Amino acid sequence: MVFFFVRDHRRRFRFFSAEPLGPLPENFPRTRAIWEKAKKKVTGLDPRTLLQEQAFTHGGRPGAGPLRVLYAGGDDGRSAQARFRFFLRRMKTRHFFILAGEALLVPVTGLAALLPGPNLAFYVLAMIMIIQWQALRGIDRILAKDHEFVADPLLAEWEAAVEARDEARFPELLDRIEKTHALPAPRKLLWKGSNL
Repeated sequence: MVFFFVRDHRRRFRFFSAEPLGPLPENFPRTRAIWEKAKKKVTGLDPRTLLQEQAFTHGGRPGAGPLRVLYAGGDDGRSAQARFRFFLRRMKTRHFFILAGEALLVPVTGLAALLPGPNLAFYVLAMIMIIQWQALRGIDRILAKDHEFVADPLLAEWEAAVEARDEARFPELLDRIEKTHALPAPRKLLWKGSNL
C-alpha cells in the first residue's frame, strides 16, 4: 500500500492512502438501528479527517518492508522523514488529548439515555472514539516502522502551486493526481475550492 504525505491548500501536511473510505467499526446486533444511524452521522464528518484517520490505522498494520510514502521531494529523504516524524508525534499528542476530552464526555452522553428515544449522541461519540483509538495505535506503529520516502514530481507541482497560491492550477493538478495515483476524490483531501 502506498501512502501520501503532502501539503493541502492551507499548507498543512496531510497523510492519506489511495484507498477509499473503508467500513467503519462493526455494529452491535442488539443496537443495530442506532449504530447504523451513528455511522451515517460519522460518515458525514470531514472526509479529510476520516481518510487521514484511516491512513493512520492502515499504515500501522503489520507488513513486510518499510512503509512507502510519496512526497513532493525538493529535499533529501532525511528532512522529509524528520518532518514526517514530527507530524506523527504532533498527531499522536493531539489524538491523546482529544480522546481524553471525549472520555470526559462519555458519562454526559450516557446520561442522555434517560431521555426518550435512542441515545444517538453516545453511539456517535463511541464510534468517533473507536476510530481515533485505532488511529492512535496506528500512529505508534508507524513511528516504529522504517519508511521509504519517494519523491513524486506531480506532488511537487501541487506543492509549488500551493506555495504560489495559484488556485487557477489546482483543478487541473488535482485531476492529474487523481488519474496518476488512482486517488479517490483528491479535491476533498487537498482543497476545498468554491466549486466543490
